[in-house]
Amino acid sequence: MNRGRLFVISAPSGTGKSTVLARIRERFPDIAFSVSCTTRPCRGSERDGVDYHFVDRETFEDMVKRGEFVEWAEVHGEFYGTPRTLLEQMTARGQDVLLDIDVQGGMAIKGAFPDAVTIFLVPPSLEELKSRLANRGTESDDQVKLRLENARREMSYRQNYDYSIVNDRVERACDELAALIGRMRGGGGA
Repeated sequence: MNRGRLFVISAPSGTGKSTVLARIRERFPDIAFSVSCTTRPCRGSERDGVDYHFVDRETFEDMVKRGEFVEWAEVHGEFYGTPRTLLEQMTARGQDVLLDIDVQGGMAIKGAFPDAVTIFLVPPSLEELKSRLANRGTESDDQVKLRLENARREMSYRQNYDYSIVNDRVERACDELAALIGRMRGGGGA
C-alpha cells in the first residue's frame, strides 16, 4: 500500500484559508483533515475535535513536554500544535491528509515529512487583507494591526513553499487548489 500524502496549506490570517479549505474538503471528502490543538478560544460555529482541539495552556504545555507535537508555535499570542502520532498513523495506512497550518508549522512539517506538498495561499494585496480582517469583526483594531504585521513576515516564507495560489476570488482559488491536489494524487481535479 502506498503511503498517504500530506497537503500543507498556509496563509496569513484573513486570506480566506478557512473558506477555501471548507470547499476543498467538500470536493475531496476522502482526504482526512488534521485537527490541530490550540489554546485560542473557539470562534463562532467552530467545534472542539472538528475544527481544533481546544485546550488550556497547561494541557498544551504538558503535551509539548511529552513530545506529542510534530510542530507547535505561538501565533498571535496563542499556541497551536499538530499531533505527530495521528499524522504518522494516517499516512502509514495510505490516507492523504490536509493540514491548515501557519508558516512556522508548515516548514516544520516539511522538515519532518519531506514528501509533504506545501501550498501558500496569498491575499490579493495587503490592503485587501486589512479590509478582510476589519470586516470579519472578530479582532480588535490592535489585533488587526498585529495580524497585518505578522502577514508581512509570513509573506516572506512564500518562496519556501512548493506552490502558491492567490485568493483574489474564492471559486478560482478553490478550482486551482483542487486541480493541484488532483494532479498530486495522480488524477484530475475534483
